[in-house]
Amino acid sequence: MSKKTIDINKLEDLDKFRSAPKINKIQSKILLNELSFILRKSDWITVGVMSPSLKKGIHVIRKIEEKFEYEEMKCITIPNSDGPIFLKANQKTGEIHARIEFGLGEGILISCQYNDNLLISKTYGPLPLDFFD
Repeated sequence: MSKKTIDINKLEDLDKFRSAPKINKIQSKILLNELSFILRKSDWITVGVMSPSLKKGIHVIRKIEEKFEYEEMKCITIPNSDGPIFLKANQKTGEIHARIEFGLGEGILISCQYNDNLLISKTYGPLPLDFFD
């Protein structure tokens, strides 16, 4: 039985997924180009990471900071136990908050935020956890 490539050619195609789909290098490049263009227009971003561990979630945030040359955000809230996490990072406040959360999918959600209240925020994803590696 052959594996069929999922038809993902733009960020909007990810909207139907609860958990990030596997994407190939070509799809990844297309999505990264589109996302980079959108991020350059935003005033700041928030990032949600659904991850099997805190370590992996923080790694994702650090790779995004590195890729887009953002200042490093600080972990404010960290769970006391191990487990799947939902991590929320806010570039404007520079804060990262994480909590244990069971039953989530896996992936990265990025929301573009604007100082102008007339501009509407949009969330993109879920992108694979290794998208920025």
